[in-house]
Amino acid sequence: MQGVYRLNAAESLMKNRSKVANMPDVASHARAQVAGQLDWVGMNTIEMPILLDATDGKHVQTTAHISAFVDLERPEKRGIHMSRLYLHLDRALAEHTVTPALLRHLLRDFLASHEDLSSTAMVRLDFDYMLRRKSLVSDNSGWKRYPISLIASLDDREFQVEMALQIAYSSTCPCSAALARQLIQDQFRRDFGDDGPVDIEAVIEWLGSEEGIVATPHSQRSAADIRLQLAPSFEAFPFVEMIDSVEGALKTPVQAAVKREDEQAFALLNGQNLMFCEDAARRVQTVLESEERVIDFWARCRHFESLHPHNAVAIVTKGVEGGYQPIDGQPSGWRHD
Repeated sequence: MQGVYRLNAAESLMKNRSKVANMPDVASHARAQVAGQLDWVGMNTIEMPILLDATDGKHVQTTAHISAFVDLERPEKRGIHMSRLYLHLDRALAEHTVTPALLRHLLRDFLASHEDLSSTAMVRLDFDYMLRRKSLVSDNSGWKRYPISLIASLDDREFQVEMALQIAYSSTCPCSAALARQLIQDQFRRDFGDDGPVDIEAVIEWLGSEEGIVATPHSQRSAADIRLQLAPSFEAFPFVEMIDSVEGALKTPVQAAVKREDEQAFALLNGQNLMFCEDAARRVQTVLESEERVIDFWARCRHFESLHPHNAVAIVTKGVEGGYQPIDGQPSGWRHD
């Protein structure tokens, strides 16, 4: 009985292969309606789980939206083999964590499966990297989301890999802070007069009242959008290292779990780190300039003004010849655009 089952299965497989072989393959055999080379052909917004290295040496899984492309060099060919790109993605990402070496190998597979059609390949992964973050003072922690994009390309000359990330922080306007202080000084003079000693307890009570602190500076959530061309020789993507470095430079990253003592500490951080968008961009610039893994960078700091219906923006690049230009912008598709 078992032998009969095996025989039937083998016959079914042979029939299926024969059936597939006889199916029309228009993309491979039909000529293009209009001849012409194409820069990129492929798929985007492919949904797949991916494995990432975690800080504790383990792996974490997240969902990515993936783009996979090759060029179409032969102008007479109708199309590429999109299913081959998908299957290469599925096999590679199911078995391994995402590293520069994995993306290089994946792109080689793209080209090997299109050796008669293509000489350049590209893959892009868009995903959220989740980090557990401690509260500033209280014994709590919470999750923070960091949008990240990985973009890799391969041609007959070189392999290039890029990492883009977005970091949310708080910014308090220095000009608004100065204006608020002036109003508080004026109110103090009205309430306590210009001459004679004042009672310290009365002043302390006044400073803790809404009647005393008559003005506050405007502050807002802000975002640092960063693109990094990485040296491909490094074994792992520096997700946590770059996030920590940029947040450490800005000093006021948005928080997760917050109690009153945490909110007070956050208010102090904002007061000690008054920032125009220009200040924030220079802080990020200083960090990225010192990072040996970064060949080139593009950074934009956006302050989503509470005073205005528009944003305050500063952009800085490394200034590499032929590298990122200020006008380049961040990878499209991020939810904060």
